[in-house]
Amino acid sequence: MKFLDQAKIYVKSGHGGPGCVSFRREKYIEYGGPDGGNGGKGGDVIFEAATNLNTLIDYRYQQHHEATDGRGGAGRNRTGADGKNRVLRVPIGTQVLDEDKGSVVLDLTEPGQRVVFLKGGDGGFGNAHYKSSTNQAPRHFTPGYPGEEREIWLRLKLIADAGLIGLPNAGKSTFLASCTAAKPKIANYPFTTLSPNLGVVRLGGRRDGMTFVLADIPGLIEGAHEGHGLGDRFLGHVERTHVMLHLVDGTDENVVQNYKTVRAELKAYGQGLVRKPEIIVLNKCDALDAVTIKRKIAALKKISKKPVYPMSAVTKSGVQAVLQLLAQRVTKARA
Repeated sequence: MKFLDQAKIYVKSGHGGPGCVSFRREKYIEYGGPDGGNGGKGGDVIFEAATNLNTLIDYRYQQHHEATDGRGGAGRNRTGADGKNRVLRVPIGTQVLDEDKGSVVLDLTEPGQRVVFLKGGDGGFGNAHYKSSTNQAPRHFTPGYPGEEREIWLRLKLIADAGLIGLPNAGKSTFLASCTAAKPKIANYPFTTLSPNLGVVRLGGRRDGMTFVLADIPGLIEGAHEGHGLGDRFLGHVERTHVMLHLVDGTDENVVQNYKTVRAELKAYGQGLVRKPEIIVLNKCDALDAVTIKRKIAALKKISKKPVYPMSAVTKSGVQAVLQLLAQRVTKARA
C-alpha cells in the first residue's frame, strides 16, 4: 500500500430535520389537538484513531465525507430519525489542521481515541411542542438547525520511539533491515527511501525483553527546509520520537560537513528537533581501516561534543551496542 501522510478533505455534518405541523383527527373525538412530532438530529462527523492503519491513502481517493441529515417529524407525535454519523478512521498520530494549515485543530495520539469534530444540527420542534393552555391549536414549528462544514488537512506524524536521520545513502534502510523485520528498499543511489518506514526492535527474550519502534526517514540534503530534494516534509515523523539516531556515512571524505548539514536542516525546520537526544554513529566501518575510523570519530567528536560509535549495518558489527544505547534512551524517556 502506498504511503501518504497528507490529504485535504471536505467534511460536513448533517442538518437537523424539521418539526411537523399536524392535528389529531379521529372519529368521535371532537377535540384532537396538535400532535406534530420533532425532527431528528443530524449526524456527527467523528474522527477515530485506528491501530491497524498507517497511511492516509484512503483519503486521497475519497475527499468528500458527509454525515446524513435528520428526518422530519410526523403526525401522532412521531419524532424523525436521527441522521447517521460519519466516522473517519485515521492512523494513530494524525493531526487535523485548518484549511490554511495555520493551526492544529485536533491531534489523535491514543489508540481508539474518538472525537466529535463536527456536531450535527439539532432537529426542529413540531407544533405539539408549542401546545399550552392559552395556545391549544398552534400552527408553529421550527425547521432543523443546519450542520457544519469545513475543508481541512489531515497530516500524519508516525508514532515511533526512535528516528533514523542522515544524508541519503548513509545506510539508514540497511540498519533498519538488520535489526527489525522491516524490508525497506535498499539500493546504492540517493533517495532510495521515498517514504518513512517503521520497524519494531526486539531486545532480550519474549517475556523479559524490550521492544521499541524505529522509524527510517528519507535522507536530507542541504536546502531541504526550502524544498530541495525530498524536502523536510518527513521530519514531522521525527517530532514525536524520544531519541534520534544520526547515521554518518564513514566512506565519505567530509564526515564533519555531512554532520553539520543535517544539523543545520534540523535547526531550520524547528519544532525542537535540535534539542532532542541524539546518538551519533559512524556507519559503513567495514569499508574502513582502523586508523581512518579513529580519525573520523575524533573529528565528529570535536564538532558535536558528543560520543561517536562505530558500526557496520551490513556486517552487523556494533549494531547491538547501538541498539542497547537506543533502548536505554527510550526507557528513560518513557519513564
